[in-house]
Amino acid sequence: MALAPGTKLGPYEIIDALGAGGMGEVYRARDTRLGRDVAVKVLPEHLSAQPEIRARFEREAKTVSSLNHPNICTLFDVGREGDIDYLVMELVEGDTLAARLGRGAMNPAELLRIGAQIADALDRAHRAGVIHRDLKPGNIMLTKSGAKLMDFGLARAVGLAGPGSGSSHSGMTMTHSPTVGKALTAEGTLLGTFQYMSPEQLEGAEADARSDIWALGCVLYEMATGRRPFEGRSQASLIAAILEREPAPVTEIPSGSASAAIAGAMPQGLDRVIRNCLAKDPEERSQTAHDVKLQLRGIAETAGYSASSSQFAPATPLPGGAAAIAAGKQRRGSPLPWAIAALAVIVTVVTVAWLYPKATATPPTYRFRPYVNVPGAQESFWPRLSPDGRVLAFAVVDSAGVSHAWVRRMDENVPRPVVGVDGFGRFYWSPDSKELVFIAQNRMLRVPVAGGAPVVICEAQGGADLSWGSKGRILMDGRRGDSLRVVPSGGGELQPATRIDRAAGETGHAWPCFLPDGEHFLYIANTGQTNQGLVKLAKLGSLESKTLTTTDGRVEYTSGGWIAFLRGTTLMAQKLNLGAGKLEGQPIPIAENVRVGTALGHFSLSDNGVFAFAQLANDPVNSVMLVDRRGIPGGAPLATGSFRNPRFSPDAQRILVERREAFGTQSGDISVLDIARGTETRLTFSGGRANGGRWSPDGKRFIWATFGAPGATVLHVGAADGLGAQDSVVLPGLTNAFPTQWDAAGSRWIFHTINPGIGARVLSVSSEGLNRTPQALTDSTTLAAWGAVSPDGRWLAFASGRGTQNIQIYVQSLLGPPGRWQISTAGGFSPKWTKGGRELVFETFDQRLMAVDIDTKDGFHAGTPRVLFNLQSRMAGNGTTAWDADAAGEKFVVIVPPRVETTNSIEVVTDFGSLVNRR
Repeated sequence: MALAPGTKLGPYEIIDALGAGGMGEVYRARDTRLGRDVAVKVLPEHLSAQPEIRARFEREAKTVSSLNHPNICTLFDVGREGDIDYLVMELVEGDTLAARLGRGAMNPAELLRIGAQIADALDRAHRAGVIHRDLKPGNIMLTKSGAKLMDFGLARAVGLAGPGSGSSHSGMTMTHSPTVGKALTAEGTLLGTFQYMSPEQLEGAEADARSDIWALGCVLYEMATGRRPFEGRSQASLIAAILEREPAPVTEIPSGSASAAIAGAMPQGLDRVIRNCLAKDPEERSQTAHDVKLQLRGIAETAGYSASSSQFAPATPLPGGAAAIAAGKQRRGSPLPWAIAALAVIVTVVTVAWLYPKATATPPTYRFRPYVNVPGAQESFWPRLSPDGRVLAFAVVDSAGVSHAWVRRMDENVPRPVVGVDGFGRFYWSPDSKELVFIAQNRMLRVPVAGGAPVVICEAQGGADLSWGSKGRILMDGRRGDSLRVVPSGGGELQPATRIDRAAGETGHAWPCFLPDGEHFLYIANTGQTNQGLVKLAKLGSLESKTLTTTDGRVEYTSGGWIAFLRGTTLMAQKLNLGAGKLEGQPIPIAENVRVGTALGHFSLSDNGVFAFAQLANDPVNSVMLVDRRGIPGGAPLATGSFRNPRFSPDAQRILVERREAFGTQSGDISVLDIARGTETRLTFSGGRANGGRWSPDGKRFIWATFGAPGATVLHVGAADGLGAQDSVVLPGLTNAFPTQWDAAGSRWIFHTINPGIGARVLSVSSEGLNRTPQALTDSTTLAAWGAVSPDGRWLAFASGRGTQNIQIYVQSLLGPPGRWQISTAGGFSPKWTKGGRELVFETFDQRLMAVDIDTKDGFHAGTPRVLFNLQSRMAGNGTTAWDADAAGEKFVVIVPPRVETTNSIEVVTDFGSLVNRR
């Protein structure tokens, strides 16, 4: 929220805005106590509520306040007014160095004077244990008194600057500080930083004082030449330039440019100082800003510049002989032409000898994290590279749990949303890199990335994943037991594209991927063996196929004939001989810890060999905590790990939890936490396929589900003490059936199914006897999930609706006169009966835990929903939650995430082919 003129922050009165960025707002303000103008930087309202951001804000205040130097912007004060945190800093009048360089290179005297001031300011910061991390012309102000080093927004206080000290974040994952203002960072958030980022930062190493020395070298080069030392048309080419190439000497500016005359007059020694700053190896680089300052001052003194000089006045005249040679006529009979010809031959031979190995060498491959931060997004995932490799599309989930598609061009800084792709499943690119195609509400749609309304291609009942080929055909998979189908991209009827070989044990086909010819394609044949499937090669017009290998996820193809597939969470590559229809060589591991989940592999390859993938969290640790009705913890965590679906035992002394071995996977195995003893005991050994553990009413047994062959869910029953055999009940014809309750009478298991054929339904099945036919508890016209039967068996609470804005909690009568009542008013899911049926607790899509009083003495009456507390984790999904309430409604168990800043998990590799050729 912008602050209006006249707003008071303590003794500071806002005058007007100076700039605003995603994590900071900057204002001119009046210090009413001292009668001076100051700069006020505030933390935006939507971030100030986050403790970790506020902590960063306070750390930055301490960092900047420790720096007292005439060439560093001074911090006057820090404060908090209501919910607003702010810093008060010196108001620097002047222009940025970036704006000055927009008019061309500096003359030597100006460069040496300003350069020495910048180096002196850096030296002061480094001696205080502070690394700037974002030194660039846009963060340097030129004032009447000299240079002012601004914006320690990416600084991190460390021990004495040097290798190994510093932050735990690499330069590739850093984000802007809460105090960065737009006016000082408009050069670009990531790309602008790239151009001044050291090789070790690009490669993910720690930033130390020598990283700032590199950035200083880049700034000095730009001051001398009027251009940056490293440039590229894309991030990939820019990274290549920084890591592999040397900039031209500062004196070699193309003739005719505005800066050529100035660069040619640069004093001797300056190019060497700059090159020492730009050494690729930090060990070979100038080690301190103090040394650079002394070298610049020494050059100035040798050249005859005073500290305040602004004109070039060399100490001695240029030697006249040089001018005479350049202007004099060549004498007849001189051997000079022959010498020049001989030199030309030598240069040609040497040049060819130098270039040929480089031309035949494998090009370098670079790996980086593109900026995909989206305001309000909980996470970014499902990276999809356009076929030309120029645009990265990705999915985000907002705080309400709604999915959205965003795109980011590789040569732009800020991602933008794709209109019309909300609440989707997954999306895929058109072959011309201009459209996305996706499935929504059983229809296949295409939408222009540049903007426009989605267009329906065809009805797509049960459709899920797609591949759009170069010849205008789109492949689609469907339900677990379906084969692939194909349709023209302009619209038409879906036609069969594959045939399921049931004699060979195939149960369905999924995950199509066209090859560049638009005729051949890859896909996965499911065999009912967990997530493992067969990688198959087929061609349009024939229902025959060849088996290539096995995979634990999806498969994709890229240039050079490589296919990529998963073994566990490791991305593998292997060469495809298309003519022979077989793979050659051995699989090569390319990336570790690839996110899997329902997408069975969050990775993507472009036609020209760029590839992207999303990683699992490096530290998937959260905590299981006990809290009261206000959300206040009652002690230390019960356990730490990757948990979900906590469930109190009937006596509230134990908790069933689902522990996942890898963050991002959709299932796990069931453990029991004993609250009094502080122990965890594993109860299931399903290989990570157990879902939704629920207690029996006596607390002696529990149920959970696994998904076996398509069209069947298996409910398992085991003893809560881990002893004895486990029983299994097959529910034929029902996929994705998640148990939500073992009813209070002990006679029924309640579950819901998310089935593409019948939609979402709440059903029950007898827990005893031979008749295990599921019985519907909601009518066939109602989409319903999260069923919970009241303790007296008279009422069913459930969630129903379409889209998070319309999903509400309802209660309907199971016994006696029929009836149905809406309980929630602003959306909700996962209802839980407490207080013997006199209260319903449920979660909203903005992570609030709500309670509603229920009165059933005379009919059914529901009170007004009221907030209990806010949840810190949200795990809404098919039967998944991050909380539970005990039967009395007084004790709650919650999953608490680690209090760390969110980092981007999406990585991009610029050249897949050269990467695998190196392995």
